[in-house]
Amino acid sequence: MSDGTNERSGPGDRDKSPDEVALSARLGSLDQRLSQMRDGRKIGADQPGNGSGDTAARASAMARGLRLSSELIAGVLVGAVLGWGFDRLLSTSPFGFIVFFLLGFAAGVLNVVRSAGIAPDRSRQ
Repeated sequence: MSDGTNERSGPGDRDKSPDEVALSARLGSLDQRLSQMRDGRKIGADQPGNGSGDTAARASAMARGLRLSSELIAGVLVGAVLGWGFDRLLSTSPFGFIVFFLLGFAAGVLNVVRSAGIAPDRSRQ
């Protein structure tokens, strides 16, 4: 192989230049290595208990979605409960509920944005 010839050369390879023969040999070697890698991946993916990366990624995405949605819902509920409490205490119905509901919504959105990593968390500095 060091002389630029291919062990699998056929009768048509004699008309080709040495560069074309070398390129054909490299392409054949690349094809062989790729097929070995594909076979190795198939064997690794078919083994039970291997924990497919797709399933783990899907579970991780679902966990993150549940976390973000629960943070938003918690902010809204806390705001609504505080607003209702202030309305009962100060007899200002429904203004306290509306104001604190909106504040809770804003706090929930801010928590979601921070948890998602879109905005920096300045409280940890």
